[in-house]
Amino acid sequence: MPLLNHAILGLQFLFLTSLSNAEDVFAHFMVQNSYSYTQADWAADIAAAQAIGIDGFALNTAVDSYEQTKYPDAFAAAEAVDFDLFISFDMTYEWEAADMVSLVKSYATSSSYYQWEGKPLVSTFGGDSDANDFWNTFKTTLANEGISISLAPAFIDYRDPDEAAQMFSNFVAIDGFFNWWSWPADENANLTTDTDLAYKKALSAAGRTGPYIMSVSPWQFKELGDGQDWVEQCDTLWKYRWEQAVHDVEPDIIEILTWNDYGESHYIGDINPVVNLGDLAPLYVNGFDHSGWRIIAEHYITFYKNGSAPITEDRVVYWYRVYPNSITCSQGQLPRNSPFPEDAVFAFTMLTAAAHITLTVGESTTTFLAQEGVGIGSVPFSKTDGQKPEIKIVRNGQTVKSGTGSKAISTTSCDYYNFNPLVGVVE
Repeated sequence: MPLLNHAILGLQFLFLTSLSNAEDVFAHFMVQNSYSYTQADWAADIAAAQAIGIDGFALNTAVDSYEQTKYPDAFAAAEAVDFDLFISFDMTYEWEAADMVSLVKSYATSSSYYQWEGKPLVSTFGGDSDANDFWNTFKTTLANEGISISLAPAFIDYRDPDEAAQMFSNFVAIDGFFNWWSWPADENANLTTDTDLAYKKALSAAGRTGPYIMSVSPWQFKELGDGQDWVEQCDTLWKYRWEQAVHDVEPDIIEILTWNDYGESHYIGDINPVVNLGDLAPLYVNGFDHSGWRIIAEHYITFYKNGSAPITEDRVVYWYRVYPNSITCSQGQLPRNSPFPEDAVFAFTMLTAAAHITLTVGESTTTFLAQEGVGIGSVPFSKTDGQKPEIKIVRNGQTVKSGTGSKAISTTSCDYYNFNPLVGVVE
């Protein structure tokens, strides 16, 4: 059943309500993708992030031969422009507590290491398979070295709202919590805030002093074989998840998933050509620019920090997949949940005044009235092969701005399964 009416939107917001507090925004950065980075590459990513109001990167760090060797360039680039960084240990790798302590000690005193209420913030991906004693030893060892941290892990096995209080009871050593789950859980439905609200409430009830970190993400698709082939229902996620964050949950910190996890298709950073994407990811990543999603992020980041986000120019950010979900491709595996994403072009409107938006793909056309502020609409794929979507902003009978997608939609042939969208901008 469609999640979005193609003709009537009803999702327009001006966001005039003030927030009770405004905190910081980070983007999750996969250090594994910095193998060929120089300090200049770090500086370029940092500049692009700062340009939209991102305060820092959470450095997802695994156990390997090179990731920690990238830290000096990362911190040098960050320190030069007052950009924040904090360590996010990837606990799917076998970290030794002593090595974790050593890495934190090496960088906790940097002027760019992010402090939560005067304490260096440390996070994770995973780690709930380690007992509380592990985390207590980690923190105590650092404290004995004169470094008192705030630990806010992403314990990924904890998604059920009913387990929130029990998690804090099981892990008395943790100070805060990072809810990693920013996509629906293998269901053709929108993600709710049930997990966010439950764990935020439980954190407060447990008397912990660390931050509640809420994740936001634009997409989730992976096609790497060996069971790593899936897609989630993310058609309008990049809009409504941000609105959940700034309007409903109001977390202490928002963390964008991600800046550069290309393999899972939720990157909002530019595709850096020096990054080795392996053998399969390039087949669905190269040529699929997501930079337009940063325009949407900037809007909501501004609102999160200031309580308002005036729109000063008409723009439409649009995204679409280049193959229908029922197509048979010559390579790869049909991903899990493939029927969930709609075969449609989605258009996020940012308007200074009301205007009609016309979306056309071949013989398929939708026109809707978008109000001042932000909204979203869509048009189904045309059945005709090789059509590029066309987008128009029409006000008072005149086309104000228009644009055409850079890739045609192929409905008849496909070399490799690809549910990664192309993102474009009319501006």
